[in-house]
Amino acid sequence: MSKTYRINEMFYSLQGEGSRSGTANVFVRFSGCNLTCRVETEGFDCDSEFTSGRPFSAKAAASDARALVPPELQGPPIRDIGVIFTGGEPTLQLDEELLEAFIDAGFSELCLETNGTKELSSGLLKRLTWISCSPKTAEHTLRIGCVCNELRYVRRAGQGIPRPVLKAAHRFISPAFGSLGLDADDLAWCIELVREHPDWRLSVQAHKGWNVR
Repeated sequence: MSKTYRINEMFYSLQGEGSRSGTANVFVRFSGCNLTCRVETEGFDCDSEFTSGRPFSAKAAASDARALVPPELQGPPIRDIGVIFTGGEPTLQLDEELLEAFIDAGFSELCLETNGTKELSSGLLKRLTWISCSPKTAEHTLRIGCVCNELRYVRRAGQGIPRPVLKAAHRFISPAFGSLGLDADDLAWCIELVREHPDWRLSVQAHKGWNVR
């Protein structure tokens, strides 16, 4: 039996966070996560539904992702459109076979969003073009390695600036979004953190303001 990957959903939209904000991407959201974020412990409740999903082979997942790209942009190769593997926690399932299937389908920009608790193999590091790490746990629990392209920390009012062990060219502070939206106190707090620590940048989940997924 061939290997399958449990995927919650795939959709074509704009990235709303971090350095690549505003870029067009196919989002591949995996089912399952190794963390349960709650406001009492992490400062925010996770707002992603990633418990449901269905199995895909690597080839089927890549084919369905390609079909989401506007026909005139399908190439080959597919230009100016990335793939963002997210979740849940994608590193629980993501492997070289799946990345190769997406490369064969014409995608060249392969991006990962991870909580950093799982180590990345050399094969994954070789094929991924952008790694975003958004830690939700203490620094000593991170296993991703020492380097990623960007760090994105979620902060609520009262939470201090992180002391990251990971090296990244881009570092962001993001106010948490709750069930009622963006809290003004959290936003003001994050703005002040960046004023005091200008080596960090502010990132807000802009896609929610744009009313896109």
